[in-house]
Amino acid sequence: MRDYEIIGYPRLVRLNPNIPWKTRGNGALSLRVGKKGGTVKRKIGEINGNDAFCSAAFTQELDENDRHRVYGIIQDILEEQARTEDDNTNPGFVMLTIPPDNNTYKKAVTRIVPLDEVLTTLHNLHATFEGYKNQRGLIGATAAVAWEPGDGTFEVIAYRSKERWGTKRSVDPASVKKIDATFPSTFDNYDYRNHHNRITPNSPCPILFGIRGDNVEELMAAVNVVQSEPVDSWLVFESNQGTDDHLQRKQVIQIKPFESVITEGQVEENPRTIQGGHVLFTLKDSTGTIPCAAYEPTKEFRTIIRALRTGDTVEVYGGVREQPLTINLEKINIKHLTTVLVKAENPVCPVCGKHMKSRGAEQGYKCMICKTSSDEPVMREQPRPIAPGFYEVPVCARRHLSKPLKRIITPTTVVVATGTVGTRR
Repeated sequence: MRDYEIIGYPRLVRLNPNIPWKTRGNGALSLRVGKKGGTVKRKIGEINGNDAFCSAAFTQELDENDRHRVYGIIQDILEEQARTEDDNTNPGFVMLTIPPDNNTYKKAVTRIVPLDEVLTTLHNLHATFEGYKNQRGLIGATAAVAWEPGDGTFEVIAYRSKERWGTKRSVDPASVKKIDATFPSTFDNYDYRNHHNRITPNSPCPILFGIRGDNVEELMAAVNVVQSEPVDSWLVFESNQGTDDHLQRKQVIQIKPFESVITEGQVEENPRTIQGGHVLFTLKDSTGTIPCAAYEPTKEFRTIIRALRTGDTVEVYGGVREQPLTINLEKINIKHLTTVLVKAENPVCPVCGKHMKSRGAEQGYKCMICKTSSDEPVMREQPRPIAPGFYEVPVCARRHLSKPLKRIITPTTVVVATGTVGTRR
C-alpha cells in the first residue's frame, strides 16, 4: 500500500445489534483510499513503531490497475486473518467508486436486510466484491461504505502482538479509571459499581483495548495513560458507536422483531420480578401493549424499573426480542410519575371523633360507639423513590450503539445516574 493512502479516518461501523446470526459486535470496517499526494496529513495511529497518517482531503482516484492491486491486497489480508473455519464467520468485502446512498446504511442498522437486496445494489453500482461462505458479510461491508457520519464518535483501538492472541490480557484498571478523570470526552471506560473494565474485550481477538470518545486528541493521549502489556500498534477510527442510530421511534402496533425502538406510553401494571432476577412490566399506548424487560445483566438498572407504578408515563429505548415480542430495555425516560396513595389510618367517625374499626377485608369500617359506617380509610401520598428523567443501564451492560446519557444531557435535562435519583443541574 506504499503507493496509496487513507483519505480521512478509517471507519468502524456497527450494524443492527439484534440480528440473530450477527458476529459478536456486528461491525464492519471501511476505508477511503486514494493515490499518494495529499499535502495535509493527520496522524491516526502507530503501526510497527512508525506513525500512521491519513490525508485530510481526497487526492487522486485510483485507475483500473490500482483498483486491481488494492483488491488483491485486501483479499490476501482477509484470507489470512478471517477465521472462516468458524461456522458464524461469513466475511466479505466491497470496493466502489460511488458509495450507496445513506439509506442502505440506515436499513442495515435498524432492520434485517436480505442479501439479494445488497447484491442488487452492488451490481447496480458496478462494485467489485467478494463474499465468503454464505456471503452475509457483504451486507455489513456495503452498509459501512454507505454510512455518512452525522452524530459520529471516535474509537482508538490498541492491538496486541500476535504471540499474545488468545491469552489473558493485562490492562491495569486504575489506569482506566484515570482516563475517566483526565479525558472528559471519553465514555464507557469503567463500571465503578460492578467493577468492570469496559475497554478490554472478552473474546480472544487481537484487540488489547478500545477507548471511545468525541475528541480525537484526547483519545490519542489516552493510549499513553493506559498501563498494560506492550501495545503492538494502535489506530483511530471514526464510528457510529454511542449514537443511537439503531433506534426508531414507533408506536406499539408498529414494532417488529429484531428492531430497536423508542416507544412512549403508560405503565399498565406494576413491574414484577421473575425467575432469574429479570424485571418486567407492560407498556400501553393508544395502539396496543408490549412487555418491557430489564434483564439480570442490567444489574442496578432493575431497581429503577421495579420502582415504576401503574399509570406512570415513560419513554422506553431498547431492542425487540422475537419470542415473546418484548422490548429489552437500554434506557428509559420517565416523563411523568403518577400519584400513589396508601392507607394512613382507619377513618375517623364524624360524630364522636373516634377511629372506626374494620369490619374485615373489603367490608368497610364502622364506629363501635355511634354505629356510623364508612367505606374508605384515610389515605396519604406515598413518596416515590424515583424522579422524572433519563436512566440507563450500567456501563457493563451497554451496547456499542447505545448513546450514553453524557452524550444526551443538556443543562436543562434532568440528569439521573443509573440506579439513583438525580437532580436538575
